[in-house]
Amino acid sequence: MKNYSAIFILAMLSSCASIRRHNEQRASCIPPDQLKEDVDYAYAKLQQMHPQLYWYIPKQELEHKFDSLKQTLNEPLTPLQFYFKFQPVIAGIREGHLSLRMPRKKFTKKEIKKLEHKKGLFSRFEYYISNDQMYIIQNNDFIENIQPGTEILSINNVPVSDYIKKYRSLISSDGYNTTFQPYFLKDLFFNYYTAENGLSDKATIETLYKGDKHTYILNRESKSDTDVEKDKEMKKRTEDKKLNDYVAASNSYNRSFKFLDKDSTIAYIKVKSFSREYSEEFYKKTFSKIKSAKASYLIIDVRNNYGGSLYEINNLYSYLTDKPFTLIKPSQVTSRDVPLRTNYFRKSTPLEFAFKSIAYPSYFFAQAFSTYTKDGKVFYKMKADKPTKPNKEAFNGKVFVLINGGSFSASSIITAKLKNDKRATLVGEETGGANDGTVAGFYSYQKLPNSEIKFPIGLLLVQPDINFSDSKKGVVPDVVVHESMQDIIDRKDPQLDWIMNEISREKIN
Repeated sequence: MKNYSAIFILAMLSSCASIRRHNEQRASCIPPDQLKEDVDYAYAKLQQMHPQLYWYIPKQELEHKFDSLKQTLNEPLTPLQFYFKFQPVIAGIREGHLSLRMPRKKFTKKEIKKLEHKKGLFSRFEYYISNDQMYIIQNNDFIENIQPGTEILSINNVPVSDYIKKYRSLISSDGYNTTFQPYFLKDLFFNYYTAENGLSDKATIETLYKGDKHTYILNRESKSDTDVEKDKEMKKRTEDKKLNDYVAASNSYNRSFKFLDKDSTIAYIKVKSFSREYSEEFYKKTFSKIKSAKASYLIIDVRNNYGGSLYEINNLYSYLTDKPFTLIKPSQVTSRDVPLRTNYFRKSTPLEFAFKSIAYPSYFFAQAFSTYTKDGKVFYKMKADKPTKPNKEAFNGKVFVLINGGSFSASSIITAKLKNDKRATLVGEETGGANDGTVAGFYSYQKLPNSEIKFPIGLLLVQPDINFSDSKKGVVPDVVVHESMQDIIDRKDPQLDWIMNEISREKIN
């Protein structure tokens, strides 16, 4: 027991020292020559490991971007300052999964615990971004009685439009899609803002609502005992929460199912994230209920779903077809040794590190024999690129799928496949992820040697098994229906309404 106590104390001290060193390094300035070395290092790693680097940008143009960036590096910068200069170049590659990790301050366990007993400053609102404007569309706590539809003009006297223009350059979708940015930017805006301005307890915002300007002072309030107990209750994992993949941070479920009519003829499945967790059980029970009800229509809602597990979407597709199918084409990698560059010990606790060390030989041999060569190219063995049988509970009725600019990655893979196979009618707006696939799968987590900025690089070219559009854009819906900010505020859903009206028309005819 004494040995375990000593190990625990050493681990705690090591953790504190690591946090302190990280924050000191984040505040230090790096000489221009070393910043240029980081740029060259990043480009070399991309050329070495990224299987489709010049998909959306010619090699000559990308090299020009890297060279132009290096010419601007003529004074020392902190890692964060360097990030804001370098990330727009990475975003210019137009690969939505490819991004430098923003260097952020780390907090000790004591600091984190203190923050857990306080409410958010900006996170208690929900936002909508259009062009260079930001609006509050939900104010659940009725803070200062700010009304939905209120535009935020400035934060601490800095115009919000300046921030939006700056942060927009950090985000790219796959290819030349334009619908993804507003969705992703509204979710990441205050991550960028906090990284730049720190985690403060107070902020002054200038607003505009129905022609009237108003200034509010927001404060980070302490949680009441009731709030703390509610947080604890939300974190408890009941069977229902597991099945529907409950997310305590947003007090919502990743998966949900219901019938939209009294006769149970219209089934509705909402998937916010293909997390895979308990997904097999969810789809098994859900499609059993749909079959028992003899439903004629199924609506699958993947709006604002940034993607996730290929395994889950392959399983979901098996419930939507009556014949064997192949979800994706063989996934290309740049070399046979690439699967061994995935940072096996990443984010391991001392105990996890010990167990992983024991299992490493098995992992090594599995990865070493996970590739094969065909026609001079190297591919990674994947279950999803093999034929899959339809599930015995498969739905045979009419399928509608709701999509928007927030439908990304795996959401785009499955919707592109459904559209290609003419198995569903897609309604909404163009997806944020590409129609013809993306580069992701698993990552090699690189770290730039001088700035120590983390740079995960996707290693697999993942493409749906379809006839490619070569559009370099997202999955285009069969029926385009836009949703306005006022629709969201009024809790109207014109995209779902279109489907319900179409079903009503079909029933009459």
